[in-house]
Amino acid sequence: MSLCTKALAFLVLVILAAGSWLALRQPEKPVVLPATERPAVTTIPASPPGETTTPEPERHLGPLGDAPDWAALDAYQGTISRKDFEQLLDTIFTTGSGWRSYFSINDQEAVIATDASDSGLRFHLRFAAPDHTSPAPRHWRTARELPPAPPERPLEGLRIAIDPGHIGGEWAKMEERWFAIGEAPPVCEGDLTLAVARLLKPELESLGATVTLVRNDSKPLTPLRPETLMAAAEAATDPGGDVRKTAERLFYRTAEIRARAEYVNRTLKPDLVLCLHFNAEAWGHASNPSLTDHSHCHLLLNGGYTDEELALADQRYEMLRKLLQRTHAEEAAVGADVAASFYSSTGLPPYTYNPLSRNARMVDGNPYLWARNLLANRLYDCPVIFMEPYVMNSRHDYNRIQAGDYEGTREIDGKLLPSIFREYAGAVANGLKTHYAKVRQGEPLLPEH
Repeated sequence: MSLCTKALAFLVLVILAAGSWLALRQPEKPVVLPATERPAVTTIPASPPGETTTPEPERHLGPLGDAPDWAALDAYQGTISRKDFEQLLDTIFTTGSGWRSYFSINDQEAVIATDASDSGLRFHLRFAAPDHTSPAPRHWRTARELPPAPPERPLEGLRIAIDPGHIGGEWAKMEERWFAIGEAPPVCEGDLTLAVARLLKPELESLGATVTLVRNDSKPLTPLRPETLMAAAEAATDPGGDVRKTAERLFYRTAEIRARAEYVNRTLKPDLVLCLHFNAEAWGHASNPSLTDHSHCHLLLNGGYTDEELALADQRYEMLRKLLQRTHAEEAAVGADVAASFYSSTGLPPYTYNPLSRNARMVDGNPYLWARNLLANRLYDCPVIFMEPYVMNSRHDYNRIQAGDYEGTREIDGKLLPSIFREYAGAVANGLKTHYAKVRQGEPLLPEH
């Protein structure tokens, strides 16, 4: 072969390789082939100890979702029994039967679809023997795993991250968690939650906890902005829809929560995350909102995945991580005491989900505790207590919000009441104090699932 011919052949190889590399770098849309043209089903075998499996990249993902690292689940091989696995799936983590399209279970293993149910790609999770489970790998510690603590400092050594929900400030209107009545100061949920967080932090620290605020101002953690998300928004918007609105929602509902999860999981690595929110009922136009006489309270734990959510590979994977880390037992135990404290402090009735909605399920028969799949409680890599007390546009709660923060009590609607912000912070602190004090002094807890 002449030198010229060799050079030409080398150039062709370089062009082909570059084309392949660029193809791999481009996002792809799922292509569904007719059944007769599909490749033969290929199954990913269970990994021997010390080895990992690497399924093909995922394409059935939620907004801004990352392709799951299925090989990371090899760390959980042999750590859960079939009985516990199925019980958690059936009673906590799902609301329908659609999960059976992606999970095939026998006495030895769960075989899990890693993409569309007909793609042929599977992850095999080996079960432990019924009486021989091993600890699940994780960075967070349960209350039982903490050493004894002084009675006056029951949170000694506990790492807590407080996540004040939403952003507030100049972003409040975009977030659609803002309304104003006449000349009165507007109600901005992101500002309300930050006010509670700043009161709650020193209360928990006085009980011995190490506490970090996930945000301490009204600035987003994500570097992304709606302008940088227009391409993703265009792909996610139905024909005729408002692409700009979609980009805004991707910014504050998705990119911001994912940035907070990155900070929590990689930097803070807490034992517990407290997500602070205020609830609301439909208020119509933000400049002329309707008020309601209703107020209520409930806490959300991770679970209650719908069939539609489990059809997305990243949510199926993230649910498995929560299930296999056993976050639910800790969330239920902590949540029960925090919910009891809220009732004791506020007298608020529980909020009840419409049973026809099928996006939540009650936990342990407690009307204040509901399992629901939210981006924050799914992505944060530890137990999460997601709080939804009060109703911002209830007449009574609105009057308390307008009163602002203050020490002691004031007369509001004919009753002497503390600041709504201090009442909120105190209810959370007292619930955690009660829970960790009894656990670290050896009192029995709810049975672990």
